[in-house]
Amino acid sequence: MEKWSLMTLTVLLALTVRWAVSLGSYSGAGKPPMYGDYEAQRHWQEITYNLPIRQWYFNTSDNNLLYWGLDYPPLTAYHSFVCAYIAKLINPDWVALHTSRGYESQPHKLFMRTTVFVADLLVYIPAVILYCFSLKETSAKKKVSTCALCILLYPGLILIDHGHFQYPLSLGLALWAVLCLSHDWDLLGSVAFCLALNYKQMELYHSLPFFCYLLGKCFKKGLKGKGLVLLAKLAGTVLVSFAACWLPFGTDVEQIMQVLRRLFPIDRGLFEACMFSSPTHCPDKVANIWCSLSVLIKIKNVISPGTQLKLSFAVTFLSLLPASIKLTVQPSLRGFKFALVSCALSFFLFSFQVHEKSILLVSVPVCLIINEIPFMATWFLLVSTFSLLPLLLKDELLLPYAVTTPAFLAVCLASFSILEKTSAEDLQLKAFSLSLKGYVSWFKSFPRIVRNLFLLSLSLMGVLSVLSAAVPPPQHLPDLFPLAVAVVSCLHFLLFLVYFNVVILWDSKNRGQKKIS
Repeated sequence: MEKWSLMTLTVLLALTVRWAVSLGSYSGAGKPPMYGDYEAQRHWQEITYNLPIRQWYFNTSDNNLLYWGLDYPPLTAYHSFVCAYIAKLINPDWVALHTSRGYESQPHKLFMRTTVFVADLLVYIPAVILYCFSLKETSAKKKVSTCALCILLYPGLILIDHGHFQYPLSLGLALWAVLCLSHDWDLLGSVAFCLALNYKQMELYHSLPFFCYLLGKCFKKGLKGKGLVLLAKLAGTVLVSFAACWLPFGTDVEQIMQVLRRLFPIDRGLFEACMFSSPTHCPDKVANIWCSLSVLIKIKNVISPGTQLKLSFAVTFLSLLPASIKLTVQPSLRGFKFALVSCALSFFLFSFQVHEKSILLVSVPVCLIINEIPFMATWFLLVSTFSLLPLLLKDELLLPYAVTTPAFLAVCLASFSILEKTSAEDLQLKAFSLSLKGYVSWFKSFPRIVRNLFLLSLSLMGVLSVLSAAVPPPQHLPDLFPLAVAVVSCLHFLLFLVYFNVVILWDSKNRGQKKIS
């Protein structure tokens, strides 16, 4: 009973923070002609309610695809339709065809913010709570609630969902999939992940760990017996789930092809993340390798779009291989969670058409291992929030950023004493350190070095945050601070990628995992 009381207080605190952030500005507020992501979500409600399904993804006189055309999978469209149906009952002007473009009012803002709250309450928050209760390492009453508090107070997701404006449904469904797999409910987990993928195509970031873990599980059971049966069931579940999501579009091949073209506009080039952003968005400020390299080498000027796509695919594929192979050969829940982080980070750093918000696809899996490596997880989550700074400043969310980020750090310091968790064993690097024994003499002072690097990192992020917010850039370098934020964040992420892969490859114990048989 006491455990649930603590969890109730945790949820109330998390909701209070979300409510406070939602009182502020949102993406594109009062900025015609395109406004921002808030208007994109409202416009999709307008389109899905007023037009027949066959016109949702096609350019017509009633559906100008250059003005926030639908570019997410069918579940996003269905969700927009449900929200639009409710909006129509409250005020038809909110979703009136053509005349509602750029609609802004306090009642409508309240309605839109409420839809995000409902999505959080129904999908994301319950998944977090049940996940924390399921952790063997956090069975104590205090540990369960503190773990949930740290995850629910992660500022990056709060600022994007309840500030910038976005729904947490795809990440929430992916969390439900992880939760199901942790209880060996493999078919339910497959359904949940298919729903996540059919809500946002960026869930492809997580697809390889799900595939490799379940395939490895089938191999372990034996492909001539139980493993083959499980494989057939999983394949059938995936096919039925996709068929159900795409059923309204399945009667016409051209419909399906048009939706796919909208989901994956590869002809836009490596940097044109337009399927995630407004036409005025500058993708050169994303904290991935291509945008960071473009500070020195203008890649889009020296490499053709086709070659960019091949190069991006090759580097992403190679960076995914180590974790994917290890997970397939030695499937374990612990390895699966770390692979979710590693593979998503590889996609973010090296893949095609990346938006800065895509770092949340890495951050949520990192939240799942905050109880195992609290120091590194906290550090990563702080950097990921910092990498969003240019977007947050554009949306006038500096104050929420300045309050929620230090508060999150304080909660993690109090909950996990992270500065005391910097030994090789605490960072899951014991096996790696033993393999280097005799070769690297400074490993004895490793905890002190890591702590100093962490404090240096915090100081650098703090200074850049202040400069970005308070100091005008030089006239000849207007993008100086956003680019500095992107490059500094990218360097951090590259080091984190190395770290997570080392943990995965040198982990032979699979501690705390049930044997797959």
